[in-house]
Amino acid sequence: MSQKFHPDNYKKAAKAYQPKPNLLFNCSKAFIIGGLISVLGQGLIDFYTNVFDFTEKEAGNPAITTLILLSAILTGLGVYDKLGQFAGAGSAVPVTGFANSITSAALEHKSEGLVLGVATNMFKLAGSVIVFGVVSAYVVGMIRYLIQQWM
Repeated sequence: MSQKFHPDNYKKAAKAYQPKPNLLFNCSKAFIIGGLISVLGQGLIDFYTNVFDFTEKEAGNPAITTLILLSAILTGLGVYDKLGQFAGAGSAVPVTGFANSITSAALEHKSEGLVLGVATNMFKLAGSVIVFGVVSAYVVGMIRYLIQQWM
């Protein structure tokens, strides 16, 4: 193999043509969009608290459910993907990003049928998040239990 076509040489040559991301601008967009999604969530909590006389604790579940529903609808309409391209991690971190990942995977595989397409593929990306969330919750719960037993 000649030195000219070595993979390391290719990586160095390709890096020179890659655009340099503007980290401050990208972080600002992510912060603002993620913050606006959180403000919407707080507005929903306030709505459920004032209109339906829920306590703040009770209003959290319907507010999250509403955010998930809005994210799924906006994903189906193609709006959330544009928001994600603009905001980056700001749209991926909240619960709406999780709903977007499930909905977009389901839409991508709907032509394969409900069972073999949608049902088997919609949790491919989100499945790892669910597994690590459950495992992390178990580990933290066991640590808390052991600390309580020890003290």
